[in-house]
Order: sequence, then structure tokens, then C-alpha cells
Amino acid sequence: MSLDISVIVPLKNEEESLPELVAWIDRVMQENNFSYDIWMVDDGSTDSSWEVIQRLAAADPQHIKAIRFRRNYGKSAALNEGFRAAQGNVIITMDADLQDSPDEVPELYRMIVEDGYDLVSGWKKKRFDNALTKNLPSKIYNWTTTKMSGVALHDMNCGLKSYRKKVVKSIEVYGEMHRYIPVIAKWAGFSKIGEKPVEHRARKYGVTKFGLERFINGFLDLASIMFIGKFGKRPMHLFGALGTVFFLLGFGIAFYLGFAKIAFDKYNMTDRPIFYLAILFMIIGSQLFLTGFIGELVARNAPERNTYLIEEKIS
Repeated sequence: MSLDISVIVPLKNEEESLPELVAWIDRVMQENNFSYDIWMVDDGSTDSSWEVIQRLAAADPQHIKAIRFRRNYGKSAALNEGFRAAQGNVIITMDADLQDSPDEVPELYRMIVEDGYDLVSGWKKKRFDNALTKNLPSKIYNWTTTKMSGVALHDMNCGLKSYRKKVVKSIEVYGEMHRYIPVIAKWAGFSKIGEKPVEHRARKYGVTKFGLERFINGFLDLASIMFIGKFGKRPMHLFGALGTVFFLLGFGIAFYLGFAKIAFDKYNMTDRPIFYLAILFMIIGSQLFLTGFIGELVARNAPERNTYLIEEKIS
């Protein structure tokens, strides 16, 4: 019998919040008559979080499932393992710190099942975070991501999301790419992406696990996502085009200087600084072109070079 919902909760050092979170999820599920399970992924906790999870699972083995990492691998790894394990028709992800409200689950589920969304992201319109260190950088980050990716969400990195099962079984999350799951889903062909304003609650226990460095890493990850999505299987289209432009620009400058030398014989080519700029452009162009060529050879010989997501097939 298939489950209505699988809830995935990645966590690290959240021993105090776990019993309250599980009780809250259980109450919401029972009130709405959902069949469900909860996958708690312990990402290398150093407190007693795993012992708390063991007690919760022993008390309710039907609904509480758990995965424990030997060390801290990051939220992306935790979500990816949760996605692999989950079997619900709708997958809900939420953080373990009680800042995400399980009361949002029924509507997130309905938007997937009835409205036909592939993915619905929460939008914390009213936040309880520090305005300078979190809210402002978050707005800049979300605006930049929307402009670059075309996925229009106000809160790309909100931990509270719902997914159609097919989405999480078709994507892979690694590194720090959990911030861009909607973008990854879009590149995989799941274009019906929506958002829902959700309640954001002040942290009740512990301290945040994220610092300002996540915004720097976030923009680097966005560049990686955009490159892989557009040019992952055809790197020559990027590097080859850039290399050709640089080389032709340098060659054009060198040709002009050579023509001026022959026609007017007023100066030596090597006496003009622009000559060295032309040489630099041609060298850079050649390097970029060769990079694209090597990248193309690697992509053509990769085992997943012809891996595509097939929606339906009639034969």
C-alpha cells in the first residue's frame, strides 16, 4: 500500500526539538487521515540526537524511520539519502529546528495532488531572523537566482517544500546544491513550480548551523548549476564560442598592426602595448577552445551522456 506522504527531516544537533516536532507532525497527519512516514536523517550529530531518534522510533516503528551518517556530510547529502528512501506519493521536507510549521503540510500536499504542481516551495514572508545578516543577503540571493535561472521564487532556500514523488526520484542533490533544488528540478524537466506563503517561527532551541559563508558558497553553487544545466553535455558550445571570440579579437588586432606596419612603416609592432594585448587574447582564445574540446571528449565518453528523463512511452 502506497503512502500519501513521506516527511524528510535532515538534522544535526537538534536533540531538544525532535520529540516536539515528531508529536506535531503526528497530530497533523492523524487529523487529516494521511498515511505517512517520517524519515529523520542525522547528519553527524555530536549531541544525543540519535539516542532521541532511537527512542522515538521504538515508540512508533510504523511511522518513524531514520538514517544516521557516520560524520557530517551536509544538508544536501542528508536530503539526497532521504529522497532515495522515501516512498510517499508526496515528499515533504522540513528543518528540525521547529522554525517550519507542520501545520502547512495539508495545503502543500493539496497543491501537489490537486493543483498539479511538481514542486511547491515555502515562502517565509515574515521572518524572525536577523535583518542584516540573514534577511538582506537572502533577498539579494533570491533576486539573483531568479534572474539567472528563470525560476521565480521569493525564498529559494526555504527548507519547507513539497515534491511529487517522481521529482525526487529523478534528481540528485550533492555538495551544497540543496539551495537550488527548484532549479535542478527545472533542468530535469519539471517546470510546474509554485510557492506558498508559510509561517516562520522563531528558533526555540539551540543555535543556527549556518553562517554568512553560505551566501558566498551559494553564488558559486549557482554558477555551477547554471553551467551544468546549460552546458554539462556540450561544453564546447561555451568554451569554444568564447575561445573563438577571444582568438579572432586578438588576431584582428595583430592583423591591423601588421597592415599598419607594412602600409605606413611608422613604428615597430612590438613598440605598441596593444600588440601584447593581441597576443594575450589569442593565447586565451586558444586555451578556452582546447578546454572546450577536452570537455567535449570527456562528456562524449561519460556513461550518462545519453541519460534522459522519459515521462511516458507507448510501444
